[in-house]
Amino acid sequence: MYDAISIIIGIIILAVIFLRQVNQYERGVMFTMGKFSYIAEPGWRIVIPVFQFMRKVDMRVKAVDVPDQKAITRDNISVTVNAVIYYKVADASKAVIAVEDFRYAISQLAQTTMRNIVGEISLDELLAEREKTSERIRDIVDKVSDAWGIKVENVELKDVSLPADMERTIAKQAEAEREKRAVIIKAEGEVAAAENMAKAARILSESDGALHLRTLQSVNDLSSDQSNTVIFALPLEILRAFESMSKK
Repeated sequence: MYDAISIIIGIIILAVIFLRQVNQYERGVMFTMGKFSYIAEPGWRIVIPVFQFMRKVDMRVKAVDVPDQKAITRDNISVTVNAVIYYKVADASKAVIAVEDFRYAISQLAQTTMRNIVGEISLDELLAEREKTSERIRDIVDKVSDAWGIKVENVELKDVSLPADMERTIAKQAEAEREKRAVIIKAEGEVAAAENMAKAARILSESDGALHLRTLQSVNDLSSDQSNTVIFALPLEILRAFESMSKK
């Protein structure tokens, strides 16, 4: 019995010493006597101490928050921009061998690239074309980090902060633009109303008796409210009609 227990304990000790577990979302970069050997797939892998070393790399998509970066746009406006970058390791061996710390490297690369891109565009372009700016940053970061075995999935600009005086200026500009649109819409409405009134007047003038009927309808509408005092001027044609009737 003691022999069986000793064997079990020995197996456990050997497993602890020689076995390494690689999870499904990881890959193991194996080194033998300091040289890269192979990529270990998920599962239990034997690693001989002293002679071998395995560095596990997470292959999942990661989100890295790019901290606030102060930059000056092409039209000399000071802005503060932050972003988030989504990337994953495409080649585990390059991520370990080609760069010392790929997480730190990708963050620093994103920061410098973001400052450079913001400096090449105007403030209006930065505010109106965030997706286009994000795409330019992604393309540059992805191209440079390809040598590190990194694939950049996406870059999103989260916030663009402006100085307080610039925010007030933009707010005034937006308010003036809204007032301009309101005046234009009101003028267009008045033009449409004038055209309709001119069309109605032309129709009434071309139809015999239409103007008199419209006048009587207006009088009828006014008479519905007894508080109104109506001064009604009869058209000359009606007076002449009464005159002709009296002569008969």
